Amino acid sequence: MATTIYGVSASRAIRSLWAIEETGIAYEHVPTHYFNDSKTADYQAVNPNGRIPALVDGDCVLFESMAINLYLAKQYAPSLYPREPVLEAQAVQWSVWAISEIEPLQMQIVVQKFFTGGNPDSAVIDAASESLQRPLKVLESHLEGRDFLLGEGFTVADLNLAGVMLLMRSIRFDFGDFPKVSDWLARCWSREALARAEALD
Repeated sequence: MATTIYGVSASRAIRSLWAIEETGIAYEHVPTHYFNDSKTADYQAVNPNGRIPALVDGDCVLFESMAINLYLAKQYAPSLYPREPVLEAQAVQWSVWAISEIEPLQMQIVVQKFFTGGNPDSAVIDAASESLQRPLKVLESHLEGRDFLLGEGFTVADLNLAGVMLLMRSIRFDFGDFPKVSDWLARCWSREALARAEALD
């Protein structure tokens, strides 16, 4: 059975579409929208949560973009997956950090800017933007003297965190106080695999 990934690029699934493009393997992309498509019985047999993305790779069936990406990198892209135990743990660390420290706050801004019918609550945006300063300071400090999260080379840690932070681009977040973060994101977001993933659908 072909490796199959479900989702659309204009969603959180972009993270896993990016990851599978980085591997270079042949795969089937099933455009699955997060509204009606993900609520069908056929799709929920793959992901009972009714969310995207999802991956089927032989007997391996996964949901959650971070898990999918860690699997894809380890299985098919050894250059992206650190084998040394400490670096492997750090890759998991930054992946979890992305969805615990960055994603909830940026989503508050996304909701206000794009899902309030043109009536955003500026207080919510300002509070979330202010709260993002703390994790971004952590990331800025970590990137001192590094091109990428785990050193000189791009890995799944960078892919997962930069993939989560793609929403920062859509909300035009001001990284003026975080030049190292801005430069790191530019390096990650300029990868050809991401451009291919964004061109899907």
